Amino acid sequence: EVDCVSGKVFFSTEAELGELRKLKSGERLVLLLKRRPPVAVSRGKGKMLHDIKSLVIEEPKYWLDVISIWRNLHGWEGKKDDVSQENQLPLKRKSKDTYIAAKRLKTEQEREMVSEECPMEAGERCVVPERKNDHDCWTETNTFVGNPSKSSEEKPVEKTLSFSFRVSCRCSGAIARILSSQEIGRAVGIALIKQFGWQADLRDPSLEIFVHINDVHFVVGIPLFRLPLANREYIRTAGLRSTIAWAMASLAEISVSAFVLDPMCGLGTILLEAAREWPEACYWGVDISDSQLEGADVNIRTAGLMDRIELLKASVKALPLPSESFDAVISDIPFGKKFQITKDLQLLPDVLQEMERVLRVGGTIVLLLSQDLHKRMGGITRCAESDSASASCDGVSETAAAKALDVDGNSSSLVNGVEESFLSSRHTHFGSLVPDGFYGVSLGKTDAFIHRYRKVSTAGNR
Repeated sequence: EVDCVSGKVFFSTEAELGELRKLKSGERLVLLLKRRPPVAVSRGKGKMLHDIKSLVIEEPKYWLDVISIWRNLHGWEGKKDDVSQENQLPLKRKSKDTYIAAKRLKTEQEREMVSEECPMEAGERCVVPERKNDHDCWTETNTFVGNPSKSSEEKPVEKTLSFSFRVSCRCSGAIARILSSQEIGRAVGIALIKQFGWQADLRDPSLEIFVHINDVHFVVGIPLFRLPLANREYIRTAGLRSTIAWAMASLAEISVSAFVLDPMCGLGTILLEAAREWPEACYWGVDISDSQLEGADVNIRTAGLMDRIELLKASVKALPLPSESFDAVISDIPFGKKFQITKDLQLLPDVLQEMERVLRVGGTIVLLLSQDLHKRMGGITRCAESDSASASCDGVSETAAAKALDVDGNSSSLVNGVEESFLSSRHTHFGSLVPDGFYGVSLGKTDAFIHRYRKVSTAGNR
């Protein structure tokens, strides 16, 4: 049973933790505690907070059952993983509206709760281990792990477990205009302390509770792993988010003995993800920046992929490579404040033309484009069509799939406002390239689009 919503995938599984840890497209793997319809919005903050607390702490025995599942999965002995490491890892392109609300309180006497803002990456995914006891799970961008302690005097639940915890709250939509993430996190934390007698700990908790409220659903969960699945141990310095890089590589349909090129490789994240997943191909990375190539070389050596990935310094506008020599071209077109190609829109046709030249007939180009470049791709291809009217597209479907993916590469709803511009250009060509779908992805503060093209003839080569 699988249920996909924007940013999350809920599913049941009997897989072992070792297998689940191999998931490449999910940011977080989370044990699901609650999944409810969105909280009714009212003018009274007090009533809304009361409703939220009631939803969170209902069925206290179910809470302890789910936590027991988490303990059994890990063989938990009270040890704490590298939770501090997670806090030290820089998160790329983080979301503004995510906060961690944490509470420090004595079990006998309530102290003032501390609420701390903590941006979290977008692109959450949901996994549900099999419901042997009606227990659900899901994957997410936040971490939460827990252990119930002795019960409160009001409702004795369990006296053998002692947990410290913190609450990570993410709030968006209509409710965010009335309640802040800090207010919700504080209320949930106090409710859990009163219900279970757990001790709040901001810096080094045993358990982190994730709460996500928006206009679609109300979700509560506990992560199965301390560190995000997206944190690859084989990548020394992260560039593009690894989940996006993996999704792009998967769209390239890399086969055995294929030659794969990233003509703007940066730190080599796309090449690393592709080479790890499809090791029987040959990979080339090109970049004009010495510092980026040095970083890519360090990453390649760290991953032990020196025999699979070659690096070359050159400009993407003049690649010193033979025509029709690669089966796939994959690239993150730089954009944003940190990485920006000067007059990128004007350069994009030249970049596409050079990528097209080195690509074999039947090959695939996969590009990550900014929203602005995405909107203008139709105009670029239409202009190019007038220069290559004789290009043949026999055998290629005229109906290109238009889908939207979340950050994990999972199918989601079509991104608003972009379908029309894409469909209007799906019959056009850039030289011998025809569009073969685009996919909306979230990069935290920024949204982008993965475009895929196929080469159908040599007519456009110059």
